Amino acid sequence: MKKEIRIFFTALMFFTRIPCPRWTDHSEEYLNKSSKYFPVVGILVGCISALIFWLCQLILPVEIALLLSIIASILTTGAFHEDGFADVCDGFGGGWTKEKILLIMKDSRLGTYGVVGLILILLLKWCLLRYFSMPVMVIAIIAGHAISRLNAVSLIYTDTYARDDDTSKSKPLATKMSVGELAFATLFGLAPLTLFQNPFIILTLMPLLIVRWYLSRYFKKWIGGYTGDCLGAVQQVSEVVFYLSLLILVKYTV
Repeated sequence: MKKEIRIFFTALMFFTRIPCPRWTDHSEEYLNKSSKYFPVVGILVGCISALIFWLCQLILPVEIALLLSIIASILTTGAFHEDGFADVCDGFGGGWTKEKILLIMKDSRLGTYGVVGLILILLLKWCLLRYFSMPVMVIAIIAGHAISRLNAVSLIYTDTYARDDDTSKSKPLATKMSVGELAFATLFGLAPLTLFQNPFIILTLMPLLIVRWYLSRYFKKWIGGYTGDCLGAVQQVSEVVFYLSLLILVKYTV
């Protein structure tokens, strides 16, 4: 039990800015095992974001409350996934070889592709969530954060880490995952969907699987696998695609 608690806190420290016990570190052993908790961390981040939205909408216009909830999720994670998405936009937008793409993604500076990509995906996220009623929006935020992290972390199980030690960033990354850990992550990644109490919600999984298949194939083609930035990009794109799929589902089934 103590070991599992330490593994969970490793995931929490890795993916968020939430304070963790001092004995939590970036041990490679615990970091690899912590990948199964990434969707759990997503549920936690989603709950924080949804709570901020619910509280703010009591005294502020819904549009402002929604923006503040998105800001809250970014502050909670330290823009961890947004940074990865921006780096992928820059790397694959400006690089034409594996070496060049990895070099650009390693650069901490943000380029035009990254800036434009971040603006558009955050704007799209806000626009999509705005169309939901308040109860649906609260559940959508929680489910979106969880299932998008499941989509991203599943690449650790199926794909190969693309960076060499001399081209990797200083921050660590989980690069191994067992069948049992994937099953655990899947359970918690899909669990929030039950809150919708709509059997058709299962249809939102198909677009997510397509996104996962396409991005996995795309990353393999250009750099031979995934990087931490690639996982962040998969999470961000999957979150938006989930909201888009849910919006279409609500429109035609309710």
